Amino acid sequence: MCCDSKRRFLLLYATQKGQAKAIAEEIWQQAGTHGLEADMHCISEMDKYNLETEKDPVVIVISTTGTGDPPDTARKFVKKIQDSTLPPDHFAHLQYGLLGLGDSEYMFFCNGGKTVDRRLQELGAQHFYDTGLADDCVGLELVVDPWIDGLWLALKEALLLQKEKGGMNSVVDAVTSSLSPAPHVVHELNLSSEVQKLKLEDEGAKSSDVLSQKVDDINLVAPARNTEPSLVNSIPPLSQSALNIPALPPEYIEVQFQGTHGENPHLSSLISEETTFEVPVTKAVQLTREDAIKTALLLELDISDTVFDYQPGDAFCVICPNNANEVEELLHILGLSEKGDDFVCVKVKQGTRKKGASRPQHIPERSTLKFILTWCLEIRAVPKKAFLRALVECTSDAGEKRRLQELCSRQGASDYMRFIRDSNVCFLDLLYAFPSCRPSLNLLIEHLPKLQARSYSVSSSNLYQPGKLCFVFNIVEFPACPARAVSRKGVCTGWLAELVAPLLHPNKNTLDTKGESFSTEKISIFPRPNNTFHLPADPSVPFMMVGPGTGISPFIGFLQHRQRLREQHTDWEFGETWLFFGCRHQDRDYLFKDELRCFLENGTLTHLKVCFSRDSSTAEVAPPKYVQDIIRLYAKEVARVLLEEKGYFYVCGDKKHMADGVSDAVVEILSMEMEADRLEAMKILAMLREEKRYLQDVWS
Repeated sequence: MCCDSKRRFLLLYATQKGQAKAIAEEIWQQAGTHGLEADMHCISEMDKYNLETEKDPVVIVISTTGTGDPPDTARKFVKKIQDSTLPPDHFAHLQYGLLGLGDSEYMFFCNGGKTVDRRLQELGAQHFYDTGLADDCVGLELVVDPWIDGLWLALKEALLLQKEKGGMNSVVDAVTSSLSPAPHVVHELNLSSEVQKLKLEDEGAKSSDVLSQKVDDINLVAPARNTEPSLVNSIPPLSQSALNIPALPPEYIEVQFQGTHGENPHLSSLISEETTFEVPVTKAVQLTREDAIKTALLLELDISDTVFDYQPGDAFCVICPNNANEVEELLHILGLSEKGDDFVCVKVKQGTRKKGASRPQHIPERSTLKFILTWCLEIRAVPKKAFLRALVECTSDAGEKRRLQELCSRQGASDYMRFIRDSNVCFLDLLYAFPSCRPSLNLLIEHLPKLQARSYSVSSSNLYQPGKLCFVFNIVEFPACPARAVSRKGVCTGWLAELVAPLLHPNKNTLDTKGESFSTEKISIFPRPNNTFHLPADPSVPFMMVGPGTGISPFIGFLQHRQRLREQHTDWEFGETWLFFGCRHQDRDYLFKDELRCFLENGTLTHLKVCFSRDSSTAEVAPPKYVQDIIRLYAKEVARVLLEEKGYFYVCGDKKHMADGVSDAVVEILSMEMEADRLEAMKILAMLREEKRYLQDVWS
């Protein structure tokens, strides 16, 4: 190995969107200041490390993706350690500490990390440091920062124990043949004094960090007079505090401009793990009235000329570009407006201090600058603290520089959460807020994450509409606010709405010779099958669906599929079907109202229960406002379907404001109908989840 074996530890990361990698890189950078050397690798690079023979401590940083799965980079590793033939002492020699990343908005919080942690324990591995589980819902740094702070002492103790153990092994025969306990006593005393020394060293290191920062920041800028904090302004005590800021990430990318000749890569090359399909949009329908609070669109895609296959309940991803106007704004601010169509070559900077530096996989080696900013980089991403730290060095105004330092510091954690993360501030917003900040192009490529394809639930059945795929979405709106000068639409939903505008508002330019609308617009998609959110395999099993707003989308596919099966198999027995739907106004945003009435009339849908949260009522007893309220009205039926008839319960839509409320309602129903306490009811719901009979497709 490349590291000093006496101070070495193995550092593995498994990342989906780059967060775990960024945290691992932070650990790698800090290791040197603590006299340690991290041997860092992606967990997928199994040819570069070997846990079966690893003697040094191992640190693992792992994220979670999908509905609780390990990230794609960890799939092979997880499959390998889950081999049922491995003995229970397979990793008995291994000492490790694990940091899991997740989002409590989703049901299986940090399940990627928990899966690896649990399996390593089953195979005999030992913790040298407690597992940390960081929550992106409230801010990863709330757990990540203190976890990293405590890591160094734990690592040094583990390495010291390893060293002492090695020394003791060399005299084990003498020790075991002697009746005197003295060697063991001396060992314990030496170890205790060494650990105390390490603690003092760590405390000294922390003190010197704060002191040096305080000296650096004296007279940097006079405290602001504003009494209210904002994105660009702080107030005491933060504005007068010494700051602990992250280490400056080393630059590692070099960009060379190469003229205007060449061709950009195909979009399919940006998606390494999937087969992509370019398909035409054949239909677009606005499902909501113009005065509805949200605008919902239904799009139909023609997949008849592809091998794309799906089941109702599956999802798929749309490859989308950044907003063209925002790309132009960014080029203008960076002073590169004239260079947008120039080809650039992206390489690793020679002599970089970054460990294992390589060109990001989502960045083509050669393409136009505009292609990179349009299709490769998530310019709407909320900037991470490491990016803010790098931007400090690109900012000339002293006040702006100080504020960026505060926002990336430990002392400014609450301001970062409030004014950047919770306000959904993006890189472009920062450049407007801090006009003296002029980052280089290589810095953007180093710190902006990959532009992710957007996932949508299928809203159709291939059995009912062969060769067609439909999906529904709200056009996402981000209104202007103090931290965001202009309102913006969602990256993908805004682009799709603009793309299909000719279909929504046809004119003579979009009509063929027969007066019918047509479109040649195509989008690139790839499948994301869902392993569980499907109709029951046995059609006689009853099921209930809860889908307010666009959460109804997959259930339209369910009902279309069920209708076609009923038509094709008149001798089959079909279980009852329930749909609980809710929206704001009955006459403005009641999605698929006519289709649902037809499903009800032909018997495909047995029960339809709806509620409208913003409509006024003159009834003596107020009608239910939300789907969880309607569910409570049918408590006995819910209990019967779930407990007596072993039915299924599906929930789709917003997690925080709906899905959690629905699960609470189900727990209340189970508790009441079974005459059990809440804890027992929660255990039953957990069992239903385990049996894959209580299923969720939710988003935050």
